This record gives sequence, structure tokens and C-alpha cells, in this order.
Amino acid sequence: MSISVIGNRRGNIPKTVVAYLILTLAAIAFSRVYALFSHGVSSGSMTWLFLYPLLGGAAFYTLLGLLLPAAPSVAGYRLFYNLHNSGVATLSAASLLQGILEIAGTASAYTAPLSYAGWTLAGGGLAVLLTGLIRRGCGDSL
Repeated sequence: MSISVIGNRRGNIPKTVVAYLILTLAAIAFSRVYALFSHGVSSGSMTWLFLYPLLGGAAFYTLLGLLLPAAPSVAGYRLFYNLHNSGVATLSAASLLQGILEIAGTASAYTAPLSYAGWTLAGGGLAVLLTGLIRRGCGDSL
């Protein structure tokens, strides 16, 4: 593996943080626009939709980049990255769906399994990252 590949992998974290900040702003804008057309009905799931990309994405990757800057070079990082991002996206989609249904005055049996799937994906990603860090020796070479 060349040094340029490692440099590109480390550059992935700031780009991911920026992408999640943009998604956070998009979630805020979407929930505000949706609230304008909801006839005065509000939903906590829709109001707090922005927290998934903000906390699960931008804040998480910021901390990861600060505390473990060499994490992208850990074996299994790409699998962690894909699982974690899929989990955050699934949780965001579940919150959006729940908010739309609450505002419409109805419910669905699919929102809970969708949330469970999101938490499972995010947790699985963290398990992959922790396994890679433990195999590497956690703090010795980080």
C-alpha cells in the first residue's frame, strides 16, 4: 500500500463530516418546510430528524478523527464505514417516515423494525471498528 492511498483514506473523515453537516442542514430545511404545510400539526420525530446526521454522523466522525486519527488504516474500516453510514441513513429514514405518519394522523408497523435495523447496522459497524482496533493493539500504533 502506498503512502498516497493512506493519505486519501485519512482525508475521508473531514469530507464525511462536511457531508453530514450538509445533510443536517437539509434535514432541518425539510422538516421546517414540511411543518409549513402540516396544518399546525407537529411531530417530534420530524422536529428532531436532524439529530441523526448531526450526532450520528458529523459529531461521531469528528470525535473519531480527533481521538483515533489512524482509524481509517485499521483493517475493516471500510466495512465499519459502510455499516455505520447505512445505520445513520436508516435511522434518519425511520424518523422521517414516523414524522410523516404522525403528522398525517396514522401509524405503521414498519417504523419500529426500520429503527431496529438502523441501530443494528450502526452497532455492527462499531463492533467491526472495535474489533479492528483490538486486533491492531488498540493504542500501541495509533
